[in-house]
Amino acid sequence: MSRTLVAHEQPISKIFSDDYVFSIPGYQRPYAWTADQAGELIDDLYSFMKSTGKELGEMPPYFLGSIVLIKQEALPQTTVVDGQQRLTTLTLLLSAIRATVSDRKARDGISKLIYEQGDIILNTANHYRLTLRERDKDFFRDFVQHEDGIEKLVALNDKLPDSQNNLRENAKLFMSRLKAISAEEGLRLAQFIATRCFLVAVCTPDLDSAYRIFGVLNSRGLDLSATDILKAEIIGKVRSEKRDEYTTVWEETEDDLGRDDFGNLFSHIRMIYSKAKPKETLLKEFRQYVTYKSPEDFIENTLSPLATAYEEISDAAYTSQFNAEQINAHLYWLNRIEFKDWMPPALAFMSRHRNDPSKILAFFRDLERLVYSMLIRRLGVNGRIDRCSLLTKAIENGEDLWAVGSPLMVTSVEQWETYEILSGPIYDTHSARALSVVLLRLDSLVSGGGASYNFDIVTIEHVLPQNPRQGSAWLDWFPDTAKRMNCVHHLGNLALLSRKKNSSANNYDFAKKKSAYFTKGGVSPFALTTQVLQHEKWSSEVIESRQKALLAILEKHFALQNRKDATTALLESI
Repeated sequence: MSRTLVAHEQPISKIFSDDYVFSIPGYQRPYAWTADQAGELIDDLYSFMKSTGKELGEMPPYFLGSIVLIKQEALPQTTVVDGQQRLTTLTLLLSAIRATVSDRKARDGISKLIYEQGDIILNTANHYRLTLRERDKDFFRDFVQHEDGIEKLVALNDKLPDSQNNLRENAKLFMSRLKAISAEEGLRLAQFIATRCFLVAVCTPDLDSAYRIFGVLNSRGLDLSATDILKAEIIGKVRSEKRDEYTTVWEETEDDLGRDDFGNLFSHIRMIYSKAKPKETLLKEFRQYVTYKSPEDFIENTLSPLATAYEEISDAAYTSQFNAEQINAHLYWLNRIEFKDWMPPALAFMSRHRNDPSKILAFFRDLERLVYSMLIRRLGVNGRIDRCSLLTKAIENGEDLWAVGSPLMVTSVEQWETYEILSGPIYDTHSARALSVVLLRLDSLVSGGGASYNFDIVTIEHVLPQNPRQGSAWLDWFPDTAKRMNCVHHLGNLALLSRKKNSSANNYDFAKKKSAYFTKGGVSPFALTTQVLQHEKWSSEVIESRQKALLAILEKHFALQNRKDATTALLESI
């Protein structure tokens, strides 16, 4: 039985030998090490070598971490899953040393670490130890691996892609550092790298196991994500004459969104297709659920339109001659919510109807109502996923989303539950993060929508303190403990601050609290807090009046007028 994992600690002379023929797959990121990282590498190696003060054979080993490879035991062909940056930079450094030593035998010895000459008797072909991605492999061979290439690379003045420019800048740095030491020390550095520097080569037979191992080791190379592997699989199936074209589309889409959001998009695509809570890895479930006619079809008709929709939704940057400002306001407030279970149906609808701003406005107005009702009712993740999956399915089936019973519509019972929670001690029942979003949305409605909320810190403050200290005016104003506790955690007694909480200031008497705690320079950026400042005294009547007014605003915005308790709704349905 063949082993699934083999790990060997090997010197660089063994890594760059006939045991391995390394290739960088197309799904890998381009070469990305900058002069900072390359400089750190050569400085660390040289300093370590000098600090030992010992002969080469007596030097302690220097470890360069682990690399993750796909390799069959008996074959040299090796795909690099993690380790590209180090293998490429070590090859570049060896090439630079080769260019700065004059001894022919030394140059030939270094060349053997970079290039293996074929043998006519053994019937072996010439090959380089390392082959980069398709876009960079010829450049790397001509300017790094070829014996006379690195001097040409340093002198090159052409405008280059980022990966090739990184190679040029790192070559300049290496040549500069090596020229500052003697040729003998440069040769000794090459010997040290070849014989005393070690990598742990972790070899697995397939991509899935290599990816799992990479995730555990998390070594020094750039992260490889599930989308990198999916890219390899999908682009690899594109017709060869079209591969570069679709690779460009893929990479430009990823660059536009950014690596993290690109990964998030794939998670949402998985959810659009699976319509169920994830149980396995993104990689496994994407392969299981996401179907398409061809790789070209997936890139053109799924990835590209959904990426455009994702960017518009996430950035609240929908553009249209009509309704754009209102639509983007709804998108902004959806994005303020921590959970993103609403994104798959949002993507599904936006990608289908983005050229109909009236429909887009109606959908995102009601999606905001639904999502905030979920937040207020503290619906769990399973409930949110189930509801949003039903909505995605309804969108795909072309159903009337505004019909009674549509998953987009907040039911009369859900309206009742939402209103009851808003009417109660909401500070005591919700997390500060969830409640702050609801209060900020309320604040925007009170202000007429013109307020901006780009604060590093937003905290919720009780006007009437939760625990007034003995002797304070608060106890004179609220002598009945039960009555005080019945209103202290309600909307009518809450305000917003753009600062951290101050436990001692919380108990200030009302006048001092207004002047010293609720404002900066006599004003507050929050409409809810400005309301408080307008009162000379804070009483149970003020809290009750404010509670009713704020509830009325939320009732109208979230369309809670048709609320019915479960019993009434059941009786009416019979």
